[in-house]
Amino acid sequence: MIWCVEDDSGIRDIEMYALNSAGLETKGFEDGLSVWEALKKEKPELIILDVMLPGMDGIEILTKMKESVEYCRIPIILATAKGQEYDRIHGLDLGADDYLVKPFSVMEMVSRVKAVLRRTQTQKVSKLYKIGGLVVNLDERTVLKDGCKVQLTYKEFELLCMFLAHPGMVYTREQLFLQVWKEDYMGDSRTLDSHIRTLRQKLEEYGKMIETVRNVGYRWEANYDK
Repeated sequence: MIWCVEDDSGIRDIEMYALNSAGLETKGFEDGLSVWEALKKEKPELIILDVMLPGMDGIEILTKMKESVEYCRIPIILATAKGQEYDRIHGLDLGADDYLVKPFSVMEMVSRVKAVLRRTQTQKVSKLYKIGGLVVNLDERTVLKDGCKVQLTYKEFELLCMFLAHPGMVYTREQLFLQVWKEDYMGDSRTLDSHIRTLRQKLEEYGKMIETVRNVGYRWEANYDK
């Protein structure tokens, strides 16, 4: 089930018609509050989420969903007006899987929906990473440090999981941006360095395992004794 969240009924009807014609089941919503209430009863495969919504806007919905253990894995494609570049970048930072710039073609929309569904449905089953007293649960998106919960942002958690998946492997800045900020995001190195610095601080002694590889990027130290 694909949810189309759009306050303009004409645009919403076109979105739903195009997706239905492509063999995808849809449901429409005209405001953010109704979406949040519906989530308590069922979970969609994907949400096409307009940024400008009455009541609760798209960025607020995205933020709440990505902070929720129950809803954080639901893929979200943001729909924004051409001039809302800040919302697109901010949305990707918060964990949006893709975005559409209005006015967009229905063929592009269907193609992006299918691409995100393929990517998210073929991801490996979540697992647990344990390094000494550091425990990262991918299913629950939680981090415990010596039994104490560590609060990470969406991007910090994604960076940590990348490092833990391949300890010792050096990631270039470009690779980290591509995997964590998605291919549409063109950030500068200060954004990445700031996230790494904060991640190190939050992990405290375990943060030492994130090594800077000069003029290249970062890696998680393969062998580390606390």
